[in-house]
Amino acid sequence: MAYLEMLKQIAAGLAAQFGENCEIVIHDFKDSTDNTIVHIENGHVTGRKLGDGPSGAVLNALKHHDGTLPDKLAYLTKTETGRILKSSTIYIKDETDSLRYIFGINYDITNLLAIETSIHSLITCQDAETPSADSSPKVITHDVNQLLDELIEQSVALVGVPVPLMTKEDKIKAINFLNDSGAFLITKSGDKVAKFFGISKYTLYSYVDINK
Repeated sequence: MAYLEMLKQIAAGLAAQFGENCEIVIHDFKDSTDNTIVHIENGHVTGRKLGDGPSGAVLNALKHHDGTLPDKLAYLTKTETGRILKSSTIYIKDETDSLRYIFGINYDITNLLAIETSIHSLITCQDAETPSADSSPKVITHDVNQLLDELIEQSVALVGVPVPLMTKEDKIKAINFLNDSGAFLITKSGDKVAKFFGISKYTLYSYVDINK
């Protein structure tokens, strides 16, 4: 508890330093991976609140880590309303070397990007080559149920075929995408995914085992 209070103190300090566009969020993974947010500063940046769950990027990291969880610093995410954030995720372990807390920083840079674009248009010549790169920032959802819906939509988009027209192989591809994304770390996600794809839970987990 003393450690959590220290993290809250640091969160308050960073929020005060960088202002209302900077969200600081603390996740506690002691009991589950569903309702993990125990402290948040400037939650209006993403619209999240106490009791909400982790992002898709966090679930993906938890699914694929090999005992080490390197911090992910200065990467792009976006809110459901399309605002662009510069984010950092810091993983904090307990005395048993298990993940206990995540300390997240999400700074809204949307207005800064608009200024950058305006300046760029003033200083760029017409014949100048303008490189482009799609960094594909991921949406920060409010809770794990919403996150699961988002991942299911991504799995269908990956296959490119509506569920009623999917073959067995299509469903295997979609379900393994969900597994790789950490979707099945969400409580009771198997029931929802099985129902969505019109298969039994036994079939669902047999599809996961196929690619193991």
